[in-house]
Amino acid sequence: MQKFIVEGGISLSGSITPSGNKNEALPVLAATLLAHEAVTIHNVPDILDIAIMRELLVSLGVKIKQIDAHTFRFDSSHLQSTVPDSERAKQIRGSFLLAGPLLARSNSIDLPAPGGDRIGLRPVHTHLLALEELGAEITLNEDGLYQMRSKALRGTDIYLDEASVMATENAVMAAVSAEGKTSIYNAACEPHVQGLCHFLVMLGASIKGIGSNLLIIEGVAKLAGGDYTIQPDHTEVGSFIGLAAVTGSELRIKNAGVEYLRMTRLMFEKLGVEIIVEGNDLLIPKKQILAVQKDVPGGIPKIDDAPWPGFPADLTSIMTVVATQCTGAVLIFEKMFESRLFWVDKLIEMGAQIILCDPHRAVVSGPTPLKGARVSSPDIRAGMALLIAALGAKGTTEIHNIDQIDRGYEKIDQRLNALGAKIQRVNE
Repeated sequence: MQKFIVEGGISLSGSITPSGNKNEALPVLAATLLAHEAVTIHNVPDILDIAIMRELLVSLGVKIKQIDAHTFRFDSSHLQSTVPDSERAKQIRGSFLLAGPLLARSNSIDLPAPGGDRIGLRPVHTHLLALEELGAEITLNEDGLYQMRSKALRGTDIYLDEASVMATENAVMAAVSAEGKTSIYNAACEPHVQGLCHFLVMLGASIKGIGSNLLIIEGVAKLAGGDYTIQPDHTEVGSFIGLAAVTGSELRIKNAGVEYLRMTRLMFEKLGVEIIVEGNDLLIPKKQILAVQKDVPGGIPKIDDAPWPGFPADLTSIMTVVATQCTGAVLIFEKMFESRLFWVDKLIEMGAQIILCDPHRAVVSGPTPLKGARVSSPDIRAGMALLIAALGAKGTTEIHNIDQIDRGYEKIDQRLNALGAKIQRVNE
């Protein structure tokens, strides 16, 4: 195990480019199982979750060749198994994305319950219902494996009981090779879902309604190969905006994917953060005077997440840290995950004034100076939020369990040190 030792109170400066979108790369890598020819994927983030997904694909017989640091060639033409490595599959939630493509390709898969961040119950029933509608038979055996079998997947109308991102992606990947037409109602439409759909269309799939909550898919007999580039990670962009605001730094975020940042920018503006758009770059000016913009006629505003195009849930933790440095009070309303706010005690230990009202709501009053402390990263996004708090705090902070941060942020210590941060990665 490793930890970060962070010296806070240092202003950063320079340019930083977001990595490829983790939540797009995971389903795209899973979808390479559908291709009968080689596929080359560019801008693949170098993070732990992606490394584990590659290992899972190799365990199924996929041949992977690394072209450069962020480019890989996947050849799934000769699969050898439909049972991915169970222990590795339990480590990431993205492993459940193998269900749809393997059912479509081989009519069979055995999967354990997925791992990943413990930010709530996060059940998989929506995935299972969608796959059963397409013709899969699913049982949970005594070893905790979901055994999924199908004689042949057939197109149908699917109404998702929640706009689940991964359930939508599983349904789409299963449907593109199913016989006939599939309509997916209440589909998720986040940028990473759109990216997966565009990737599948490039391979030869027929998908209409991309970017909406109704996807119409006509099954095709076979998908070919091709080249595809993963989009910038809009969650990482939001993290860097928060970093600049908390540390009073001037940062340029290059190739930010501005078209997907409208709601993110709007929510940061509620906290008084100025964001300048220059082409596809964002410029965050230094030493901003942050102040909560009160609702008319003077009420406490809220930062609340929602399915796309609402504010991304993955940025709730980042916004909580930014709010500690703003004049005024704001309600953080985490609607989607019932355990995501259970890390704010660590911010309180660092000096923040936060009242946790219930599992979904916290009131943050600021500004409050933060001080160094000894904390532990509970999940990817809270871990990044704690790193931002540490960089803005007075004194030294130890952050333990940084594997969680590494799961979602590529070489984050090296990249931030290049901007002037002082982050040491040391063995426990």
